[in-house]
Amino acid sequence: MHNKKLEEYRRKRLDELTIGEMQEEMVQGNLTSEELVLMYKENISLRDKNTRAVLEINPDALLTAQALDFERGQTGPRSALHGIPILVKDNMDTGDKLHTSAGSLALKGHYALRDAKIVGKLRQAGAVILGKTNITEWANFMSDKMPNGYSSRGGQVKNPYGAFDVGGSSSGSAAAIASNLAAGAFGTETSGSIINPAAQNSLVGIKPTVGLASRTGIIPLSHTQDVPGPLARTVADAVALFEAIIGVDPEDMSTAFAVLFENYDWNKHLKNDGLQGVKLGVARGLFKEIRDEQAALFEKALGTLRDSGAEIMDDVDLGVHQEDLGFAVLLHEFKANLNVYLAKSNPNQPIRSLDDVIAFNNEHADKMLKFGQNLLEQANNITGMLTEREYVEALERNRFLAAEHGMKRALENIGVDALVLPQDFGCNIGAAAGFPSITVPFGYSESGEPFGITFAGQAFSEPVLIEYAFAFEQAAKARRKPHEKERSH
Repeated sequence: MHNKKLEEYRRKRLDELTIGEMQEEMVQGNLTSEELVLMYKENISLRDKNTRAVLEINPDALLTAQALDFERGQTGPRSALHGIPILVKDNMDTGDKLHTSAGSLALKGHYALRDAKIVGKLRQAGAVILGKTNITEWANFMSDKMPNGYSSRGGQVKNPYGAFDVGGSSSGSAAAIASNLAAGAFGTETSGSIINPAAQNSLVGIKPTVGLASRTGIIPLSHTQDVPGPLARTVADAVALFEAIIGVDPEDMSTAFAVLFENYDWNKHLKNDGLQGVKLGVARGLFKEIRDEQAALFEKALGTLRDSGAEIMDDVDLGVHQEDLGFAVLLHEFKANLNVYLAKSNPNQPIRSLDDVIAFNNEHADKMLKFGQNLLEQANNITGMLTEREYVEALERNRFLAAEHGMKRALENIGVDALVLPQDFGCNIGAAAGFPSITVPFGYSESGEPFGITFAGQAFSEPVLIEYAFAFEQAAKARRKPHEKERSH
């Protein structure tokens, strides 16, 4: 950077700086939002050649930061996110100069007509939308042979910690924040797509209860399971991001429940003693195939939980197995939801249906079908009308097995406050139920692969899950940043 003072700050201070610390620096006059944007753009230009996490930078980010700096001087900050640069996943509409493509070259020229509702809420909170992150194409629903983090538009996202799985499908959001390319990022989850990349990139990921945050303006997969959520380097940062997106959206009826948490004080749940007297269940049936090294780390984590005051109830039986849930719900809902989204998208965008997507991919097979498109084709062979007996039965079965008969029954009848699990094991049970979970970093394998612990609870149990996650984070202090490789221009 030409500004030597700023370059020194970037090299010595910026990495791992928390959102709270950034705000304090701006209050004290040591830092501006404009400078944050400049430094993060520098990080992206030097580091992202190694990770391919960021698809594009918002051309208006710097001007937005300047305006927010001026506003801060005139009327003070809007919220804890005022002037904070964040990244959003490339399936979230932004009514600006950024594309929204779900990682697909089929939508390479698509500009959304308006912001997704949560993007609008982030702007209202004063956040700077720095850019879009790469994703597993079509949120990991194009081909079962496609590796996590690959898209035709962005290429392969790489894990900044080494030659490990980067996680999917919010892989770009995770790799970017692990690499300190922004203060925080947003991803989406249908079944593991926040929790998995968070664990794989030594981050905190919050998968909210379906109904706390709007899905309007997000390229959909499943209307019963999709939910947006934050990825950050600390629990406090994740909570600051999470708080900003909660709210009722008349266009998404699931968010009627969010009225209970509007203007809610989430910071009161950042308690060092948040695990005292808590009963946590371990459902070992959900992670029978865990690797030995991960199993050893998990046992060590259970020790940290006990030392922090938690009681561990081992080998809890949920009465349901992940394989009981099946795949039918996602297959049926994907076509129905995607066709509606594409039909209502910018009229200048030529791809108007799943038929069009598949045809485009076939026409440009050399670029688009490196891993095939069998999931797109399976979904397209279904009517999309949601009338099939297979779908209706699968939806009812999933909701009953996952929610009423699974986690809800286990938590209530066995008498545990939440489940604790390694990595993202068992995440599809909570996903099918629409229940929340939070992942926190806890150590690394001998080869340096990140390992995380996930707390999962009943619907709208985020307040207590945050308490458990924060107390565990403070006790473990496990996160370390990856060894960055910067290349000069």
